[in-house]
Amino acid sequence: MTTTTHLIRQRRFLPLFVTQLLGAFNDNLYKNAMLLFVVYSIYNSEKQEARFSAIASGLFILPFFLLSALAGQLADMRDKAKLIRIIKACEVGIMLVGGCGLLLAWNRISVEALSIPLMLAALLAMGVHSSFFGPIKYAILPQHLHENEVLAGTGLVEAGTYLAILAGTILAGFIPVQWAAGAVVGTAVVGFFASQAVPPAPPMMEPEPIDLNIVRSSVRLVRMTTRHPRVFLAIAAISVFWSIGAVLFIQFPPLAKNVLGASKSVASLFLVIFSVGVAIGSMSVNHLLRGKVSARYAAASVVMMAVFVILFDLVCRSWIRHTPSGHAVELLDVIAFVHQPLALPLLATLLGIAIAGGMFVVPLYAFLTTVVDKAETSRTIAANNIVNAGAMVIGSLVAVGLSAAGVAIVHQLLLSAAMCSVTAYLGHRLYKVERAHAGEIEHTF
Repeated sequence: MTTTTHLIRQRRFLPLFVTQLLGAFNDNLYKNAMLLFVVYSIYNSEKQEARFSAIASGLFILPFFLLSALAGQLADMRDKAKLIRIIKACEVGIMLVGGCGLLLAWNRISVEALSIPLMLAALLAMGVHSSFFGPIKYAILPQHLHENEVLAGTGLVEAGTYLAILAGTILAGFIPVQWAAGAVVGTAVVGFFASQAVPPAPPMMEPEPIDLNIVRSSVRLVRMTTRHPRVFLAIAAISVFWSIGAVLFIQFPPLAKNVLGASKSVASLFLVIFSVGVAIGSMSVNHLLRGKVSARYAAASVVMMAVFVILFDLVCRSWIRHTPSGHAVELLDVIAFVHQPLALPLLATLLGIAIAGGMFVVPLYAFLTTVVDKAETSRTIAANNIVNAGAMVIGSLVAVGLSAAGVAIVHQLLLSAAMCSVTAYLGHRLYKVERAHAGEIEHTF
């Protein structure tokens, strides 16, 4: 029996896995149902669509930047299982608000004045939900799993997350928005009941006073955590990676509609292919590393990712040349899209980007939870989330700025490829430092 098969059958892992999977599914079902409805049914301008996509991404990311320090303190100093149950209860209320916003938008009731603000408010609240859940889902693994199971467990969590993204994205692209409104509430309720089975995970340290000053606690957390070279380089590499991801995800819906002349189901297909690829990469790197947590393949993976981004850009440019009018009278559905001459090369390059990305990022998350003391894992992940969020906000702002400056979306893809070189350098440095400090455990606080 493989480690992966063994883990998925264990109560110390399965309830957490199901709970986080349902949460990721719900995040993406809601976010994509909202985004696709607004892009395809409310706005009719590439600039407006790109701006709304960037605003939505920024709102979802903002709580990670502001609240991760508080989330990390709570997770290290309180029972993680109890926190999970509280967080999942809050998700039910958030999705009730978001579902109302979707229904109002579908009925064209006060779209600009009420329904869009309600949808964005729920998206912001889901960002708060995820910023508190994020440190727990990775930090709880070393507490419940054996040392030789942590990489496999992290890979399963990451693969499960992206398969949930896949399912949520598919559903958002193919079901009516009014059905999505009911589905997000129902999924939140099921997630709450799944969380009841997560085994206790008491704090590994004596509780300390919680610093409620989010600015002071965030600055201190990042400063203390990143003073160790291995942790600093891992966080820096992950953050640049997610800034690349932010740029790509912002571009997908407007690119599908305005560059490829494709419907919202094709925009969903892009996100589906991306999610499948990350899941494949997540599991593949665990096999290559044979369960050992290491950044050995980090630099090579992200170089491969850059190559596929460049190829994706070239295919998109060629697609424009094969469509002289620049757009179709009717947007292509999935069946019509896949019959286009360059559809398969385009999807293959997108899949390559995602596989390489999954191979890059999964070992680094496992790295952050295994090179620090178990009493500090939540705060380490929280510090990572703060820096990640800042990088993703910067990526979103860059995308908005380039769109405002009139830079075509297809040309913005090359920015992502250029940023991969920075990530490759950080990954190479990390592996060198990892070899120099093999077996050492960092103590930060």
